[in-house]
Amino acid sequence: MERVARTSKNLLILGGVALLLGACADVPVEPAPQPMGGTARDQAQRERFGTVWGGGGEGLTLFSTNRRGDQQDSGVGGGIGVNAFIWQATLDTIDFIPLASADPFGGLIITDWYQSADAPGERLKLHVQIRDSALRADAVRVSVFRQVRSEEGDWLDSQVEATTARSIEDHILTRARELRVASTAAS
Repeated sequence: MERVARTSKNLLILGGVALLLGACADVPVEPAPQPMGGTARDQAQRERFGTVWGGGGEGLTLFSTNRRGDQQDSGVGGGIGVNAFIWQATLDTIDFIPLASADPFGGLIITDWYQSADAPGERLKLHVQIRDSALRADAVRVSVFRQVRSEEGDWLDSQVEATTARSIEDHILTRARELRVASTAAS
């Protein structure tokens, strides 16, 4: 008796899932994103809110109604931003490590595990957080995670030298300053 009740319950759940999936058949599929030219609606939104990289390359600004380009944003919604030079410098600095995720709005880059051919028994992972929209020394924070392979083949967490993260931060900031100088020289 209990087995029949369980079977009928499972059939009822399966039927409900089938009905839900069947209802999805009429949902229209959205077209692929348009290139930068886009539709008239896309262009109007870009004019209203700005582009992802902002106007001056100083930062990443979205949902801003400030069209004058000055530092004061008088619009509702404010801006969400990270420094574009630090963002690009970070990507340039860690370009040899595969990325697990990159969030330009929150300023967080997480790499996948990287294993060098020179040291097959260890691997590294980086978390880079861009904490400010200004090009400042404390605007970037790097966390380095290191694992070593045990004799059994398992990966075990290991200590990282204290200077490693600071060295990567310094390299990112140096590259960001180079990018800023190059952009001002070009304009």
